Amino acid sequence: MSGTRIRAGRMALAGVAALLVAAPWAAPQQGTSGPIVTSLTLFAGTGEGLFRSGDWSHSWSRVQGRPSGARLDTLGAAHALLLLTTQVWVGGNGLYVSEDFGDTWVARGEASGLRVVVPSRWPQSDPTVFAGTGAGLLRSRDGGRRFEPTALFGSAVHRIEWPGPALVVACDKGVLVSNDEGKSFVGPGAGLPASPVGAIVLSSFYAADPVMFAAPASGGVFRSSDGGTSWKASGLEGEAVGDLVWLGPFLYAAGAKGFYRSQDAGASWTRLADSPGRPSRLLFPLAPGAGLEAFLATDQGLFHTRDAGEHWEPAGFAGQLVLTVATFPAPEPLAQSKRRK
Repeated sequence: MSGTRIRAGRMALAGVAALLVAAPWAAPQQGTSGPIVTSLTLFAGTGEGLFRSGDWSHSWSRVQGRPSGARLDTLGAAHALLLLTTQVWVGGNGLYVSEDFGDTWVARGEASGLRVVVPSRWPQSDPTVFAGTGAGLLRSRDGGRRFEPTALFGSAVHRIEWPGPALVVACDKGVLVSNDEGKSFVGPGAGLPASPVGAIVLSSFYAADPVMFAAPASGGVFRSSDGGTSWKASGLEGEAVGDLVWLGPFLYAAGAKGFYRSQDAGASWTRLADSPGRPSRLLFPLAPGAGLEAFLATDQGLFHTRDAGEHWEPAGFAGQLVLTVATFPAPEPLAQSKRRK
């Protein structure tokens, strides 16, 4: 990417940031004098619990919950973190849901050891929720209030993708796929190493183009073009990749040694920078509208980039384990303004 394009991208991002600060869709924060500007709010799950920043990572405060609701004192490590419009879902020792951006909480389910939580794309009509734990995959038919086991048990679940109808799970057994909502699974597929898989990413048009990438613990990235039936090596041999993000034409891999980008669907990779720590989650908070800004959760804290990973700066939790990071989706007014350009 040329210097001119980078400068242009930064100017555009600065304009977006200005719009976000003045956003009229900021939600009121009960019991305070000012609003929560959701477009500037980040949540981070750590080994110590859940934390929130209202100023885009400049400062952080622990989220414990108001006395009028459930407390997060016994949450433990906050592995599972999901933000949906006004809702915040967090999972650890139990599942908790907040309807007011993290101020007040309700205990939703009693399942322990939650690592990832994925609801239906249409929760109003389909309250199904899948939850991955250290012992297998659970399913709820009532929005996470009660969980039942699926056919996947005895294996730690690390990631879940549910493009529909396929349910794709990255776990200690590899990458498994279910087409009946967890009643049965197939996989891990020929060509994928016999190793736990901690990160996966799927095509945005998976139903028509069932391409996915996986990062096994044994190292490297592997590509499947047939929904996980077969796999081929796709570079970064020996690199322990903690997360994968597919953003438009770019595929990003956050590894323990470096941060990489591919512009040809994994055929070749460009090393952008050394890794600031062993990564667990990579977030592009303004995607798909903008792809320069990102946050990286690592075992050495949270880090922030403004140039798509070429340079990283600390963003809190120095020297601490950060398991995940999330923010609210781009507000509709911003999305509409970008479409008119």
